[in-house]
Amino acid sequence: MNIKSQIESLLFISAKPMAVRELAGLIKKDEKEISVAGDELVEEYKNNQKGIQIIKNGSKFQMASSPENAQLIQEFIKDETTGELSRPSLETLTIIAYRGPIAKVDLERIRGVNCSLIIRNLLLRGLIEAKNDAVKQETYYTVTFDFIRFLGINDIKELPDFEKLSKDDTIERVLEGEKTQDKADL
Repeated sequence: MNIKSQIESLLFISAKPMAVRELAGLIKKDEKEISVAGDELVEEYKNNQKGIQIIKNGSKFQMASSPENAQLIQEFIKDETTGELSRPSLETLTIIAYRGPIAKVDLERIRGVNCSLIIRNLLLRGLIEAKNDAVKQETYYTVTFDFIRFLGINDIKELPDFEKLSKDDTIERVLEGEKTQDKADL
C-alpha cells in the first residue's frame, strides 16, 4: 500500500501532531521511509497551493490549514468556540465527564462514530484536555477545571448521579466484548 496515502489518512484523523516513530509503528515501515515520505508530502502540499498543508516540526508531522486562509479559519474557529455546543459535542463531553480519563478509541466505540472533530472543538473551547500515556501510546481525555467551574460545581463528583453512572459496568462490558471480537476478527 502507498506509504504517503497511509500517512495522509493518519494525519487527517489525528487531532494532534504524529511522530515519525508513531507513524512507522502504525504503518509497519522503517522510520527512515516514513520520514522521507513525510518530507515529500510536505513539499507536494506546499507546491500544490491547496487549502490543506502538511507541516513538520522536528520529527512530527501534522495536517493543517493553509496560512493563506488564516483569517477565514480564525473567523470559523471563533464562531465554533463561542456558539452553542451541538448535540454530538454534548454527548461526547458527557461521556468524558462521567467516564474520563477515556481514550479516543473508546469514545468512538461508545458513540459509534469518529470523534476527531468534536474532540478538536472541545479542546479549542478549553472544556477537555488531553494527556498522553507513553506506555500505552494513547491519548486520554478528561474535563478541565474550566468545565467544572463553568458548571458551577466544585468537584466532578457533584454531577447528577455521578457515582452511579461513572461506576456502571455496562459500557466496560460492551467495550470488552468489542475488543474481544476485534481480536477474533484478526
